[in-house]
Amino acid sequence: MPEYPFNQSDLDILAQWDTPTICNGLEVVVPERRAIGFTVEPMVCIDPKAKPIVGLARVGMIRATEPPRSKVTDRADWYDYVARTDFPTIAVLQDIDDRIGYGAYWGEVQSNIHKALGSIGCVTNGSFRDMDMWAPGFQMIGGRIGPSHAHVHMVDFGKPVNVFGMQVAHDDVIHADYHGAVVIPADAVRKLPAAIDLVSRREKVILDVCRAADFTPAKLRDALRRAGEIH
Repeated sequence: MPEYPFNQSDLDILAQWDTPTICNGLEVVVPERRAIGFTVEPMVCIDPKAKPIVGLARVGMIRATEPPRSKVTDRADWYDYVARTDFPTIAVLQDIDDRIGYGAYWGEVQSNIHKALGSIGCVTNGSFRDMDMWAPGFQMIGGRIGPSHAHVHMVDFGKPVNVFGMQVAHDDVIHADYHGAVVIPADAVRKLPAAIDLVSRREKVILDVCRAADFTPAKLRDALRRAGEIH
């Protein structure tokens, strides 16, 4: 097994915050990634009330508008790939069709298979279906809902993918909820709690003033000065 600069407890700690809060912390820890590493299109979440998921990326590519042009990647090999880790995994699948989401890879069967393999969810620009028969507790943040799987098949896996602007490679740490998803650099995992605490304290200075009965624009200006740079 490869060595990681974090453990499961570190990932569990990050699951207490929503994905926008994680993005706020990353702006402090790795400011050069302020405008990269996260999804940039609206997404559909099967369970918006579920807690955020945090796990290691298992990456693949699919397509569905036409039958396979050559030998199809064996799904059993993909399943072995998803299961090969001591950490929970998140399937990150890029639909490479010209019309993304034409056919759904994800539904009752795939959600249950991946849950059994130790995966906790999926992030995809593709579609999903079988909403009422979905594996309980398996999160999905996808591009759309659709009725058919059409000719959906796995094209390749293990190579970097792009899901709505988020570049993801094998073993990247993914944090996702109903807002979307973000990649957390491995060496930033343990730095994020302190960064999030800093951002939260800065925000509190402003929020306390805004929520006070004696709010004035002058007091807001003073709070902004004391809080420092914040958005």
